[in-house]
Amino acid sequence: MIAPAPPLAAAISRTVRRYRGASRFGRFYVAGKLRLDPLYQALFALPTPRFGTVIDLGCGRGQLDILLLEAGAATTVLAVDGQAALLADARQVSDGLNLRTERYDLTALPALPAADTIFMIDVLYQLDAATQQAVLEAATTAARRRIIIRAADPARGWRSRLTGGLERMVRRVWPHAGAHVNPRPVGAIVDRLEAAGFSVSIRPCWQGTPFSNVLIDAIRRDTTDDHPAAT
Repeated sequence: MIAPAPPLAAAISRTVRRYRGASRFGRFYVAGKLRLDPLYQALFALPTPRFGTVIDLGCGRGQLDILLLEAGAATTVLAVDGQAALLADARQVSDGLNLRTERYDLTALPALPAADTIFMIDVLYQLDAATQQAVLEAATTAARRRIIIRAADPARGWRSRLTGGLERMVRRVWPHAGAHVNPRPVGAIVDRLEAAGFSVSIRPCWQGTPFSNVLIDAIRRDTTDDHPAAT
């Protein structure tokens, strides 16, 4: 992978240091994710990587949220997940940061409060089709400006086949894996976002990996006139 720019690298280092007080597995997991997953560089390479008030659906241990706050890319974060132990790790390392956690089962997600940006990273494909639709609806209603989704694209040939196969294998041993491996066609996600008034761009998010992940960046049309076309 390409090394992150110095400001991002410094924010990653600060975030990793915070997780030294988390659970043993959590601190090693977070350090590996932040340094090896191409997601974080991809997010900070987006146009205007300032996300304001954030809701992160399916936040896990909250490393994205802590990083956004450490980097000054978010003002406040509501971190949402269904697993109490993961949220506990996020709370434990968030001292001095404007982060709040809520435990919700995404299959019964209540109406969300308004936020500038809503993140859904590696979340939708773990849900059944009806729940995916409901979560998208909740996000499009609550997002004042932006929705950012990382999704496994089922139409990327060998990458998609490998990603799906590995996800199914992982479910036998990974305690936090979701119940489904159900990637929704990216075009269907884009259609729903556009129908809700967003302009959408799609970028590969697999640099240095064999996976089929793409980053979907949706900006509400009444907030900008300048957004890259979908690819």
